[in-house]
Amino acid sequence: MHIVCSQCFAINRIPEDKSHHHGKCGKCQQGVYSAKPVALGNDNFYRFIEKNDLPVIVDFWASWCGPCLAMAPVFDALAEESQGLLFAKVETEQAQQISTDAGIRSIPTLIFFHHGQELDRISGGLREPQLKSWIMQCLQKLG
Repeated sequence: MHIVCSQCFAINRIPEDKSHHHGKCGKCQQGVYSAKPVALGNDNFYRFIEKNDLPVIVDFWASWCGPCLAMAPVFDALAEESQGLLFAKVETEQAQQISTDAGIRSIPTLIFFHHGQELDRISGGLREPQLKSWIMQCLQKLG
């Protein structure tokens, strides 16, 4: 399995019989996996969503957006408890080109990526049951 380091964004190979939760990066020696959403920007967004073998859920948000701020603790909590998923955040004001490329029309918008391909998206502030339900629907699409 390939996983992009959440610290330095180097691509690491994790043996199939090992957990990505405890792997160390070959470049920076930090843990490759983060239980917290990884902040992505113009310099690392595509590498992170395209080179990870695990699905990545990206929250497109802005600091002035009330629903974004209300949903942030729910998103962070699910990131901490989820197995086999990576969570990331893109601050749309800081990464305007990424937001444009992703077709972000309203925020918050969550996009579920797998191997760089968008599988699904949902817009608007979600409570925990809604977010969990949406993630389960996305995982079913993986087959």
